[in-house]
Amino acid sequence: MVSFINKDLVDIIMKQELSKTNRFSNFLGLFTLVVREQRRFTSIWTQTLLAPIVTSALFITVFSFVFSDRNAELLSNYDYSLFIAPGILMMVTIQNSFANTSTSILVSKVNGNVVDTLMPSLSSLELSLGFMIGGTLRGLFVASGVLVVIFPLLSLFPENLFILYFYIIMGSITFSLLGILVGIFCKKFDQMSAVNNFIIAPLSFLSGTFYSVSKLPAPFDVISTFNPVFWLMDGVRFGALGDAESNIFFGCLGILIFNLVLFSIVWKWFSVGYFLKD
Repeated sequence: MVSFINKDLVDIIMKQELSKTNRFSNFLGLFTLVVREQRRFTSIWTQTLLAPIVTSALFITVFSFVFSDRNAELLSNYDYSLFIAPGILMMVTIQNSFANTSTSILVSKVNGNVVDTLMPSLSSLELSLGFMIGGTLRGLFVASGVLVVIFPLLSLFPENLFILYFYIIMGSITFSLLGILVGIFCKKFDQMSAVNNFIIAPLSFLSGTFYSVSKLPAPFDVISTFNPVFWLMDGVRFGALGDAESNIFFGCLGILIFNLVLFSIVWKWFSVGYFLKD
């Protein structure tokens, strides 16, 4: 009789937990999670804001000096520093968005306090949104710093600020979600570093950040256009300079679908506790 009652009680609790997966009701909990993630990077602004600005300035200075004689080969014959500035802006944005979510989850797992995030009455949808928004805020934080400090020094003023920020937000969302997946999947910092070094960094550098993909030999010029990071780089460059190497509409559609797929996977992983409830 006791075992029967216990079984019924467990079934009821499990049904309630499963019903939480698709529920969005704990606004205070979601807000608290977002604020926690926001404070993680604003409290160390010298690392999360100042360092990307300095890195961006160094990239632009060094590459402009080395490749200043290749202006004629670039899109619309822009000065090389103007050509690479939007790409570097996106590169540091996505790197910081990825770092925010991946380290947040992995540090919690390594320290053994990830249960503090999983135990509160937050549904998997709310957890997904909370971490994603936190990473996106860091991306916006870094991108705005580069825009305010670096772009005026280059006399570069965005042609379309709305499109520019749209792609900054889309890129931040993309790599925030990727960071969540990596943080959940990895068990050691070495594994996360491997993903960053062998996947994230190559995608960033092979996306037309420092060159025009139209100058690549076939078939690499076509292959590069299927790189999601290229869609982001091209969109930001269009917002900043008014020119793009591909169809902006298809790039926008592609990144929206890509983000939807990533969010669905993150939502599912949180709902089943993949690598979190071991």
